[in-house]
Amino acid sequence: QFLALGTHYGKVYLLDVQGNITQKFDVSPVKINQISLDESGEHMGVCSEDGKVQVFGLYSAEEFHETFDCPIKIVAVHPHFVRSHFKQFVTGGKKLLLYERGWMNRWKPSVLHEGEGNIRNVKWRGHLIAWANNMGVKILDMISKQRITNVPRDDISLRPDMYPCSLCWKDNLTLIIGWGNSVKICSVKERHANEMRDLPSRYVEIVFQFDTEFFISGLAPLCDQLVILSYVKEISEKTEVECCARPRLDIVQPLPESCEEISSDALTVRGFQENECRDYHLEYSEGESLFYIISPRDVVVAKERDQDDHIDWLLEKKKYEEALMAAEISQKTIKKHKILDIGLAYINHLVEKGEYDLAARKCQKILGKNTELWEFEVYKFKEIGQLKAISRYLPRRDPILKPLIYEMILHEFLESDYEGFATLIKEWPGDLYNNTIIVQAVMDHLKKDPQNRTLLRTLAELYTYDQRYGKALEIYLTLRHKDVFQLIHKHNLFSSIRDKIVLLMDFDSEKAVDMLLDNEDKISIDRVVEELENRPELQHVYLHKLFKRDHHKGQRYHEKQISLYAEYDRPNLLPFLRDSTHCPLEKALEICQQRNFVEETVYLLSRMGNSRSALKMIMEELQDVDKAIEFAKEQDDGELWEDLILYSIDKPPFITGLLNNIGTHVDPILLIHRIKEGMEIPNLRDSLVKILQDYNLQILLREGCKKILVADSLSLLKKMHRTQMKGVLVDEENICESCLSPILPS
Repeated sequence: QFLALGTHYGKVYLLDVQGNITQKFDVSPVKINQISLDESGEHMGVCSEDGKVQVFGLYSAEEFHETFDCPIKIVAVHPHFVRSHFKQFVTGGKKLLLYERGWMNRWKPSVLHEGEGNIRNVKWRGHLIAWANNMGVKILDMISKQRITNVPRDDISLRPDMYPCSLCWKDNLTLIIGWGNSVKICSVKERHANEMRDLPSRYVEIVFQFDTEFFISGLAPLCDQLVILSYVKEISEKTEVECCARPRLDIVQPLPESCEEISSDALTVRGFQENECRDYHLEYSEGESLFYIISPRDVVVAKERDQDDHIDWLLEKKKYEEALMAAEISQKTIKKHKILDIGLAYINHLVEKGEYDLAARKCQKILGKNTELWEFEVYKFKEIGQLKAISRYLPRRDPILKPLIYEMILHEFLESDYEGFATLIKEWPGDLYNNTIIVQAVMDHLKKDPQNRTLLRTLAELYTYDQRYGKALEIYLTLRHKDVFQLIHKHNLFSSIRDKIVLLMDFDSEKAVDMLLDNEDKISIDRVVEELENRPELQHVYLHKLFKRDHHKGQRYHEKQISLYAEYDRPNLLPFLRDSTHCPLEKALEICQQRNFVEETVYLLSRMGNSRSALKMIMEELQDVDKAIEFAKEQDDGELWEDLILYSIDKPPFITGLLNNIGTHVDPILLIHRIKEGMEIPNLRDSLVKILQDYNLQILLREGCKKILVADSLSLLKKMHRTQMKGVLVDEENICESCLSPILPS
């Protein structure tokens, strides 16, 4: 709420946090040595060089006066002095005295410590009082009224009045001591009951200890770190004499035996050249991270930097990306900055640097859904001739900008980059701009370059957006564009392609046929065949695919297909003849004989019942004994086998083939008897051995079957015998089959 400031002229001023004087007290004609406030800020203790001590209420008439015969260097009121049972304070000169208000509001002094020189500093926290004298630092437990520790001074060569001890309670049990260039952090702990004996119930443990580079004038806690005010001496470069430098305010991270410097600032205060270590003090406001550096002529307020300060620093260093990120992370705590302002500054910075693409990309994130800002930035990019850079990042949905913005960018591309223009037309929805205006602009450019495929393709897309599908289809077919089938399917344009079937087939016959067959209800088979009359090769592709799907749908064209297969696709002619039940065999035979298609002719002859002619053709035209044997097996006709033997009897290779394959269908003896004496037959021995092996295998199979048959017969006989030997249930009505008498006599 306020600062209490004592001066060398014995005055005490109360200042607000901006440094304005709100109240003034005339305490003494000589300098004020120390001021102490309780935690509530309602009571103040003051001591001065002439031995005066005053403790009084700032908002009450309560007051204590005492004058000693020696200078009083320190005073400390109880932290809870406002409460009636804590009316206590201590003073320090050559003795440490405790004053307690007793019966009849009288103050009773008692000596807490003496005999070790002047008391230099006192800090009271909770039930613990810490003080420093010429020998070291002591801590007193006010509950037990026992001294629980003595921390000796490290460097006894330093005068304690010139280099005073700095004390600071971090919390109720942690004391920070700074003296000379040494820092100790002490923790007050409870002693275990087993260790008590005659010892105090508490003890002190030094948890951190380290030395600093300079002399300590004051210290204060900052979370788990320390703020240290240091008195600095340096050697002058001009005179080479040691002189006082500006005091330093350091933030350090304590480690068990050392410390890590986090930050350091040199402070410019008036008259620092004449100041000593004892002339500086450091006070802090608990919970607010406010630190007050007091010098003889200045009070400096140090405040922990917040995120706004950090962003200021980043912006000053032109680190806009980091500033934007910091603002986004801390958007709830920053007060001075707005994310949008930082973002706009970042975009401007990138534009100035010439990083137009990055600047345009950042617009997406920074401008968000603000259409006014988007349009402002687009015009700004237009002024610098960089509309192309921002085109890729313009919003296309939520929000949508004015159509004029999109048209302006499309015209920019149309003038200089047809491919880029085509890409935008493909990526942007057709409702972002006035389609008619863009179509007209494209038409104007096509007048100069009528065969430009990019412009034609783009015009087709524009017609599609405008639902002028017929015109789009014409362009796609002219360009042989892959999207033509997708366009037909998507917009059901089958009525528009009735007279364009040849064009579609020329472009991609596979896709065209699949599409036509999938949509027979929209374009009939007859219409397709008629359209393809002058292109028989395409007609064949269509009818072949139709036949593969359904053997009966195009039956009226099967006769036509015989010629088409013979002309354009002979490998599929024989499968067609086998699978078709509607093609005229005589017509097919005529065509096959004209073209000398032996396999197809053989199949047709056999199908027409003329197996002998078919076999003869196989033997004479193909001269393939294996095929002839296979054909004879399929027909399973004894006369056919006889014809095959007669034809083969004077041809040794044919005899070999017959000997190898005839055994299971015809008695090989019939063939062997007809072979002429002295005829050389290749591999005769192997063929005869194979016949014998086949015959032997047949005998073994028959014997095996016979054994199975006998075993089955015997099994069934036994079953019948068992069944017939079983008794049967009879009654008085049953009669004997022989004598017709009742089986059971009455």
